[in-house]
Amino acid sequence: MKNFKLPRLTGGFLLGLMLPTGAIQAADAEAIIQTKCVACHTQEKAEPLQMSRMSHQRKTPEGWLMTIARMQVMHGLEVTDDERRTLVKYFADKQGLAPEETEGSRYALERRLTTMESFESTDFEQMCARCHSGARVQLQRRPASEWIHLVNFHLGQWPSLEYQAQARDRDWMGLALNKMVPELASNFPLQSTSWDNWQKVTKVPVSGRWSFSAQMPVKGNARGVMTISGGKGDQYKVSVDGEYADGSALKGSGSAVVYTGYEWRANLTVDGVKMRQVFALSADGDELTGRMFETVHDEAGMDFSAVRSGSTPTLLSVQPNYIRAGSTEVLTLVGTGLGKQISLGDGVSVVSEIYRDDNKVVVQATANNKAQPGPRKVDAGKAEGATLNVYNKIDRINVVPDFTVARVGGNGGSTPKYNAYFQAEAWMNGADGQPGTADDMRIGYLPAKWHVEAFNEQAEADRDVHFTGRMNEKTGVFITAGAGPNPERRMSTNNAGNLKVIAEVMDGDKALNAEGQMIVTVQRWNNPPLP
Repeated sequence: MKNFKLPRLTGGFLLGLMLPTGAIQAADAEAIIQTKCVACHTQEKAEPLQMSRMSHQRKTPEGWLMTIARMQVMHGLEVTDDERRTLVKYFADKQGLAPEETEGSRYALERRLTTMESFESTDFEQMCARCHSGARVQLQRRPASEWIHLVNFHLGQWPSLEYQAQARDRDWMGLALNKMVPELASNFPLQSTSWDNWQKVTKVPVSGRWSFSAQMPVKGNARGVMTISGGKGDQYKVSVDGEYADGSALKGSGSAVVYTGYEWRANLTVDGVKMRQVFALSADGDELTGRMFETVHDEAGMDFSAVRSGSTPTLLSVQPNYIRAGSTEVLTLVGTGLGKQISLGDGVSVVSEIYRDDNKVVVQATANNKAQPGPRKVDAGKAEGATLNVYNKIDRINVVPDFTVARVGGNGGSTPKYNAYFQAEAWMNGADGQPGTADDMRIGYLPAKWHVEAFNEQAEADRDVHFTGRMNEKTGVFITAGAGPNPERRMSTNNAGNLKVIAEVMDGDKALNAEGQMIVTVQRWNNPPLP
């Protein structure tokens, strides 16, 4: 086997964003398949081209990237970077997932690695989701024969699988073949009405100006305009021009690719930091939603939504999305087609309009003392879609996320730290005054004072607070310590630990506190595009 360069596939590797010059043609990919893949895969059909194994699966762009990289690493497939990108684009378009098929699992694509997965099927959780995310399985489609191949691949590649925890106490192979294969083939089949219907949908180019709204830990709310140009071969240039709530700039530019008619992937440099966008385009082509995050530190990112300027009047957000009864605040309405007549709901009125452009309106608003607590539907002319929460007290706060994992790193090694970002979420109880009922109202994120404590007696004895890292008391960002053995610790162990994360929010002279938990552990050695 000739020497070839192994692909570096990490969660930050957002495939194919530096595509070959010019539009990719299906013929290009099929020529690569005919010359590079026939050593292992047989042609089943010429028109349209159908190959054994590879033509009987559907996946996300990330899924296809991982498959092709595995062919390189395990089977000696020799393809250039351009050829790999060409293949990913071809397969994602031809054998991808419909928008409905990615619902509920997009957290894996968007690198929301604080997500706590939960599944109805205990078998699925114990047989599949104990080694990698369940979302990785849910983001692919196969017939029963291919799910059988996947079971055999797992056992062949990892022979110790049957002897690991939650495997050696059962007939793992029997359960995998006789129970899991039928379940997976039924829940995630190759053929689906959703995919058949999506293939018939006319795909809409995304070129144009887009008004966006975002929310990022530490920085808070953001808004601005994203300009997209190009479109040949689903390749685009993109620029972002906006601001955070504190007035600081949010500016950057880069390139993007659309896969499967709706899967937006972009690489940008924003304010000097390399970032990625993983968005989904709506069926009508007028909305983009997802997450933008740092390339190296994907734990640092923002929820992002955008609407095409000039499309149906839409109100993306009100920033901030809360106002206290009896107070006057500056509110920013973000969207497109924002009309002159602003309605903030019962008990809330516009005092003055401070600023207006095509993408936002800034107003001074007052909520009267007797305004009833609760959400208000907000309209800006014909533009709607956002709410404003009116409250008169804060009953409790939550730490978000309430459980997370941070990882040591750096310290001369190649694996970066994985830090943790926390926010304090304020709530008001419902009419019965008890927390946890259906009419409880989420107020929003509020500034807090932060610190960490040992989670239990063992953490106290091991001095985890001292060794694991440092919490910024103003921002809620926990920066982990360096990787590697620490001679100052008992038995020179690393800087892992178990911590309580404590937030304090002041409501007048009343202090409200909430706790979360953070495990600080070792480096994230295995970091594939789909966790």
